[in-house]
This record gives sequence, C-alpha cells and structure tokens, in this order.
Amino acid sequence: MGSGEIIMFYLMFGCLLESQCEMNKNEYSAVQSEEVHLRSAERLRELCCSNRGTFIKVGQHLGALDYLLPEEYTRTLKVLHSQAPQSTRQEIEQVIREDLGKEIKELFVSFEDTPLGAASLAQVHKAVLQDGRTVAVKIQHPKVQAQSSKDILLMEVLLLVVKQIFPDFEFMWLVEEAKKNLPLELDFLHEGRNAEKVAYMLKNFDFLKVPRIYWELSTRRVLLMEFMEGGQVNDRAYMERNGINVNEISRNLGKLYSEMIFVNGFVHCDPHPGNVLVKKCPTSGKAHIILLDHGLYQVLSESFRMDYCRLWQALIKADMKRVQKYSRRLGAGDLYPLFACMLTARSWESVNRGIDQSPVSASEDMEIRSNAAAYLPQITQLLNNVPRQMLLLLKTNDLLRGIESALHTRASASSFLNMSRCCIRAVSTYQRSKSLSLYRRAQISLTEALSLWQINLYELFLWLKGSQLGNWVIALLRRMHHSTY
Repeated sequence: MGSGEIIMFYLMFGCLLESQCEMNKNEYSAVQSEEVHLRSAERLRELCCSNRGTFIKVGQHLGALDYLLPEEYTRTLKVLHSQAPQSTRQEIEQVIREDLGKEIKELFVSFEDTPLGAASLAQVHKAVLQDGRTVAVKIQHPKVQAQSSKDILLMEVLLLVVKQIFPDFEFMWLVEEAKKNLPLELDFLHEGRNAEKVAYMLKNFDFLKVPRIYWELSTRRVLLMEFMEGGQVNDRAYMERNGINVNEISRNLGKLYSEMIFVNGFVHCDPHPGNVLVKKCPTSGKAHIILLDHGLYQVLSESFRMDYCRLWQALIKADMKRVQKYSRRLGAGDLYPLFACMLTARSWESVNRGIDQSPVSASEDMEIRSNAAAYLPQITQLLNNVPRQMLLLLKTNDLLRGIESALHTRASASSFLNMSRCCIRAVSTYQRSKSLSLYRRAQISLTEALSLWQINLYELFLWLKGSQLGNWVIALLRRMHHSTY
C-alpha cells in the first residue's frame, strides 16, 4: 500500500472503529456484536473484491491488524493476503504473449492454472522451465494499469469532498504520493532490482531467503523468480506442526526490520502475512524467513533515520524529554504523546513506564482500540504533519504489530534489545562519519562496544532468569547466602 492509499485506509478504519464504539454505547450483547461485526466485515470484503486494486491493498492492511480490530474483521479480510480476485487464463496468456513474445507452452514444460496466490496488482503461478528449473511467475493483472489511474482519481475526488465537509482535513498531498509510488509498484523490473539490493544488504542473516530473479524472462509486467514456498508468518498452527520456534521467528523478523530501518535506511514496506513466509529447512533444521513482493520500499534520509533511531532509544529507555524532543523533530509537535502511542502500539501510561517493562494487558488492548476512534481527527492532523517517509514506516509498524499479535509475541524484551543494538550501531556509524579526529572516532567505537556489551550482558541475565539453569544457580546462591548467617 503506497502513501496515497493511507487516506482510504484511515477513512475505512475510522468507520469500523466508530461502529464499534456505537455498539459499546448501545450495550449490544456479545452475540449481537459478533453478528454485526461479521456482517460488516463481509460487506467490506465484497467492496474490496469488487473494486480491486487499491481497495484490495486497504483490505490486506485491515486484515493484518489483529491487535486493534475485532476478530470478525481480521478473520474475514485475511483471505485478501493471498486469495484476492484472479485474472483468467486467457488474460494471463495475453500478458505473457505481449511481454515475452511467446506462448506459455513454448516457455514452460508445465504451468499451473491455479495461482499460488492472487493480490491487488498481480498473481503468482508455479511453473517449470524448459531446462527443468521450477519457478514462480508473477503476472500483473492486465487491467490494473487503467484501474490504478481510476483509483487515484477516485482518491482525489474523495479528498476534495472530505475537504469541503471538514476544512481542516489537509491530505491533498497524498494524491501526489500515490502518483509517485504506484508506477514503481507496477514496474516489476524495479521490484527485481529491489529484491537483489535487499538480499545483498542483508546477506549476513542466514535465516533470510529472497528469491533469485531470472532476468532473461522478466519484464515490467512479468517477473520470473526462484520458486520458494512456506507457511504465512502469522500462522502459528503451521509453525507448531512443523516444529518451528515461534519466538525465534518473531525475534528474527524484528532483527530484519531493525536492520533495514535503523542501519540501512532501505525498508520493505509491505510485510503483510502473504508476503512473509516461514519454512523449516529439511537438511539443516533451521527456520527460514522468505521475503516476497519487493515493489514498495522506503528510502530514509540520513537525518530522518538518525532522529528516528534516537526517538526509539528514548522510547525504550522511557526518557520522556528525549521522546518529546525527537518526536517534535519528526513533525509531531504537541501531539508527541499520540505519536509515541502510534509508533509503539502502547498506551501513554505504558510509554511513560517503559515499553519493555511489561507485556500488553487485555485492558491496555481495549484502551488502544477505544481511543483509536476517539483520536481520529488528531491522527489525521499528525499524518499531515510528519515527513512523508514516516507514513510507510507507520504502515509497516502496523503490519509487524499484527504479526506479533497473531503469534502472541508482542512486546518481548528481546525485540527491544535487538532494536537497541541496531540504533547504537547506526548512531555510532553516523558519528564516526562526521568526526575528523582519530581520537574521537576511537572514543565513539569504545562507547559503542561498551553499550553493546551491556546489552549482551542484560540479555544473558534475562536468559538465565528464565531458564532452568538460571533458576538452579539462583537457588544455589541463595543457599550459600543463607549458610553464611
């Protein structure tokens, strides 16, 4: 979902939350509430499927918000992650014929008619090349180019109408963002280059797998990739069946995105569950994360990335003066408390106490859900004020929180420790690049090493505290302590 579609998301999202609040006011019974939610969710799914394109992307985003929306919505809209409306065989043949100049039977030994998955812009088929390689063939829906232009026009009209009703509603710039981002998402050669760039950038993570691109049979509308399969990253049952450690997957996903955001400033911005798969390697037994769909990336400027790093460091340390300082530098102004809550998906009380101090409680979850509708005007104002780079990061945060919620791994201490490591490395690298003094650079490196060592020590302490060995050591120390008195 590009920046231009965020407005459509928030309009639909606002309606969902308003209806939920209205039901709470009218004290609906649990059964009545479930029926209303389910009926509304099914209508919303039909709306997305009928209009396709941008609407599918909005539905995918809503379907990933397990931590915020009622289960009836997320369960109903999850099908859009991989089962959106499909193009026909004839339409697929036409795109391949026009772009590659050959028929399907000339290019492939076999080509499965049923797509592996269908999304808003394209669908993916499994096929075997003449040389025996098994590939995934991503084919753009033939009408999506024309449809995307209509979607942008519709967005522009919607924004003008809303602007007339609510004069303070300043979002016309989103149309320009859509015009900038959508052509990039529709260019599969651009997507292929992004895939190769991120694979090289994150080559040190042996758990990450990015499908190889076969350039000789790729065009702007057809992308041939190495075939990879697995379960969706939010499918806890799949992981348990296949002996995959859920906490390890959540931890590695956090490492991946912390590295992209804080260290590299090159961020995959569409991590809905259909684009992130997991699979256990049959030979090594290690769990792999497979990252798909590289059409939408956000490149972060150095100054933005440093402010964002320091803001997260302040949030993790509960340093409210610095939270306010760096939130303001990122455009939040007096709405910095709301900004901190949106970034962390935690209540303001938890932010003040320290987001790593306690997991999300049921009452806090309810507070977040109810406040989201109440603060919609302020959210709108905030989105209008922050840098454009922030919009896709907010959406990425939403999707990652949804995955953590589905896996029941939200707010784990290890995820914040990994973020802290990346922030320290990123800030230290930046400071060294700006320092002309050899002594100062050595000082920065020493401070970095000590900070990372402290984090490692704290992580060891947490591991010992939660392990059987740690309990045995603590018990032994207590007995030794008591025996001296």
